[in-house]
Amino acid sequence: MTDRFDAVFLGGGMGGYVGAIRAAQLGLRTAVVEEDKLGGCCLHRGCIPTKALLQAAFVLDQARGGERLGVRAAGLELDWAQAGRFRDQVVAQLHRGVEFLMKKNRIEVVRGRGRLDGPRRLTVAGGEGGAREVEAASLVVATGSRPKQLPGAEADGRAVLTSDHALTLDHVPASAIVLGAGAVGVEFASLWRSCGAEVTVVEMLDRLVPLEDRAIGVELQKHFEARGIHCRVGAVLDLASVTRDDAGVSVTISRDGGEERLRAEVLLVAVGRTPCSDGIGLEGTGVELERGFIRTGPDQGTAEPGVYAIGDVAGGFLLAHKGSHEGMIAAEAIAGRHPHPLDPNLVTRTTYCTPQIASLGLSEEEARAAGHEVRVGTFPLTANGRSIIWGERGFCKIVAGADDTVLGVHIIGAEVTELIYAASLGGLLEATPFEMGRAVAPHPTVSEIVMEAALAANGEAIHI
Repeated sequence: MTDRFDAVFLGGGMGGYVGAIRAAQLGLRTAVVEEDKLGGCCLHRGCIPTKALLQAAFVLDQARGGERLGVRAAGLELDWAQAGRFRDQVVAQLHRGVEFLMKKNRIEVVRGRGRLDGPRRLTVAGGEGGAREVEAASLVVATGSRPKQLPGAEADGRAVLTSDHALTLDHVPASAIVLGAGAVGVEFASLWRSCGAEVTVVEMLDRLVPLEDRAIGVELQKHFEARGIHCRVGAVLDLASVTRDDAGVSVTISRDGGEERLRAEVLLVAVGRTPCSDGIGLEGTGVELERGFIRTGPDQGTAEPGVYAIGDVAGGFLLAHKGSHEGMIAAEAIAGRHPHPLDPNLVTRTTYCTPQIASLGLSEEEARAAGHEVRVGTFPLTANGRSIIWGERGFCKIVAGADDTVLGVHIIGAEVTELIYAASLGGLLEATPFEMGRAVAPHPTVSEIVMEAALAANGEAIHI
């Protein structure tokens, strides 16, 4: 027999399960097809478990630096096994919550691997009850992404790792080479260094976090080098040079006209992610792909009528919260609503290394390249009372247009990932630098740096 639903989400990650909840709220008979655990990569192999480990590293760093505050911690040590248990406890608690939400919203979870057998018909194999046929009036592809592999440096889970492997290591490596200085790379570099590893970051472009504003990458490198993290930017790793033995891995990099041989216990390959659009039967539909990512319209619809795509598999920013938002857009479109499309300039980006990075919208370079006449306001954390207490350096930078629009917000410092939502809300409400500068920030808080940077964009900052 074929089970029929109004909406079926192929994939139960952050995009799929959130979209399914919204669809159920709108009265649609909804199902989620998932071969693994609900919550997807973000909950089980990405956002949540990495941040749990990074929190342990943060507490360790704070304890080590407590002497300046008069707090001396004797016999300080890291219990990596307990950090792992904490990570797993957090994941388990949130996973139980997602399972409960499926029941609360009467969403059927079809266990197994789904493959399209026609535009909106799925065969689901591998579940406990055997193969099932599922038919959807509307189908939402939410299959996510996986770590990208490189020829010659394929992951083996021992000497060469993906982020999935790195997350579940039973020890902190004594030394690590991190290939790629995007969010994943700098987070693991920061984590391992805090836990005592010798770390070298290798980045092909000319700065760390190259997708962020240039000033952010320059500032992060200063912090990393002060912490003893070796940064090799503008460096190319020779994939043919990767050798492995019982002691670890060796690689050769080219930089500034010379070569350098690096050796470490592990090599983490953190050079991006690949969409999981293969092997799910898309070739039998009108769905269009670009470099493996599914092309979508403003309502997340594809070229195949009744088929939508959301999250990592749909391209753009590969971020969990972006996928969740797209899931809600798709659900509302299926229900006959007319949802606003997602504005990529309002998608917040957060990186949880030490110091943290948070951003929104265009970098200064991007704004100028797009033809904007740019005004920049920057406010340093060293002029902010709460940040001085934290003992952190960094800044908030606001990129404004001549028409008094906020084009981008870029922050680096302690706990700044908690600040960027205010900029996102301001962007949604089309707040100007004048309005952001006149919003009353509580004192003493780090949030004052956003207000002061907005004032600085008009030459009116108070405390610099």
